[in-house]
Amino acid sequence: MTEEEKNDQTEETPAPDEAAGSDDVAEAPAAEAAPEEDAGPAEALSPKERRRRERSAHSGEARPSRTVEERTAERVERRRKKAEERRRWRVKSREKRKPATPREGTPRAEDTGTANGRERQGIVVSDKAEKTITVQIDLARQHRTYGKIVRTSSTLHAHDESNAASAGDTVRVVESRPLSRLKRWRLVEILERAR
Repeated sequence: MTEEEKNDQTEETPAPDEAAGSDDVAEAPAAEAAPEEDAGPAEALSPKERRRRERSAHSGEARPSRTVEERTAERVERRRKKAEERRRWRVKSREKRKPATPREGTPRAEDTGTANGRERQGIVVSDKAEKTITVQIDLARQHRTYGKIVRTSSTLHAHDESNAASAGDTVRVVESRPLSRLKRWRLVEILERAR
């Protein structure tokens, strides 16, 4: 191909700039009309759609570059703010949870001179073994999150030196040293006899 033929072809086909220019002119009114249409129903858009459109309209400029120390300082500040929010939330939720009256369940033990003074009150369910009673402890506590009263029970074996307690009695037991494989408690007093 000679240079003259090349020149002829370039004259016949419009330059890419010219072709784009003619299309841009045709599309310009449509592009201008689109924002006007979006402006009206913008309030009817869902939040997700609104965020998506905001992101798509982003200019593409990058954030200014920061040093490692600046990024670390920002991160530490964010974590500090979140920790303060968590602390406030915990205090507020504790205030909500505080009952006006003491909680139901096992009463607190007075110090009885044992290592940690744990006491329990329960009902004797079995006195068949020699010098041993089986005591059932019923607990009713409010669930921390849901507020529902959750009832549970546990059984323990207690030492009854004189075989004084019988099935159905309400008794008070205190924690003691291990007396056998299962016995870690001993009978302190019988609060109420079975009828």
